[in-house]
This record gives sequence, C-alpha cells and structure tokens, in this order.
Amino acid sequence: MTRKELYRQTIEYFEQAMPEAQTELHFASPFQLLVAVILSAQCTDRRVNQVTPPLFEAYPTPEAMSQASADDLLRYISSVSYPNSKARHLAAMARMLVADFESQVPSTREELTRLPGVGRKTANVVLSVVWGESAMAVDTHVMRVSHRIGLVPPRCTTPLATERELTRHLPPDIVPRAHHWLILHGRYVCRAINPRCNECGLSSWCKSSRKTD
Repeated sequence: MTRKELYRQTIEYFEQAMPEAQTELHFASPFQLLVAVILSAQCTDRRVNQVTPPLFEAYPTPEAMSQASADDLLRYISSVSYPNSKARHLAAMARMLVADFESQVPSTREELTRLPGVGRKTANVVLSVVWGESAMAVDTHVMRVSHRIGLVPPRCTTPLATERELTRHLPPDIVPRAHHWLILHGRYVCRAINPRCNECGLSSWCKSSRKTD
C-alpha cells in the first residue's frame, strides 16, 4: 500500500468512526481552553476536568487570574502533574494576556508561544480548536498511533518531525479533526500497553498490527 492510499483509507475510517471528534477538555472560552491545555501537559484530561470547575469559578477570565498569585492557583491545581511550575505559568500567562494582548487569546503560534507555559503543542491545540487552523498538536498518543499505523516513517523521532510529516500528507481541512482522531484512538484503542488490536478498525492495514499476527 502506498503512503497516499494509507492516508486515504485511514481518513475514510475515522470519518465514519469519529465524525464529530473533538477535545475532551471542558472549557467555556478560549482563555479557559488555554488554561486547560497548559494543565494537561503530562496529565490526563480526566484529571484536568476535575480541577478546572472550581478554578474557573474563582478565576474565569484573564483579568481575574492575573490578580492571583502562584500560591493562590496552586490550591486549585495541586493534584495535577507538576503543579508548582504550572501555577507559576498560569499566573504569569494571565498577566501577560492582560498586559500585552488586551486579555485576548492570540491567534498566531508566534504570539501564543510567547506566553509562559505555552509551547508549540499547546499553541497548536489552541490554534486548531479555537481558530480552526490547520495545526497538528503532537502528543504521545499522536506519536504512537501515527508510527504504529505507518503514517510517518521511523525517522520522525520528534514531535516536530511527526507534525510536519502528518501535515504534509493530510488535507489542511482535515488536520484539526485528525489531531483528535489520533489522540482518541490512542487513548481508548491503540493504547501504549495492551493495545486493543482486535477492536481496531485499522488493523487490516496497520503496520504494527501486521507484525503481531
């Protein structure tokens, strides 16, 4: 199977299996999504969704959070991974949004990555979900699934290389959904340990599945 055929079949499968794929993070505004994605680094969406309701009730806007100290925020997010650094990042991020961006979440990667705690992956999530941009955020699920299926070659050993390979082959209008397709597939089917290959609709052409037959 050629790379073009592999992408075509994979897209067709996910369009049928997950037509409405979207983030599992809970949010009510672009700012709240940005906060949730920062908190989700090396942490589960489920855990983030447990801590954000009281956090957002206390600090629903950049203006409100900009008045908080890292210690104030830490009380709400202590159960997520790396809470101390994330609390510092959130406090500084909110202050920068107010001071430099008129309390608005930026719409470019260059501006987003100026914010404390925001790297390329976080910026790409915001660009994709909020602004509908053709931005592919690569996390461990996307890395694992894209390599196992064979969407990217073994030489793509970094998130950036994987991102570039995926966006080179995926139609731009598909990229925002494809990000969620790969994440959700990796979260529930193509798991790191004990992948559910017998439940996977991609197994007939998945490179990794064929190796284990």
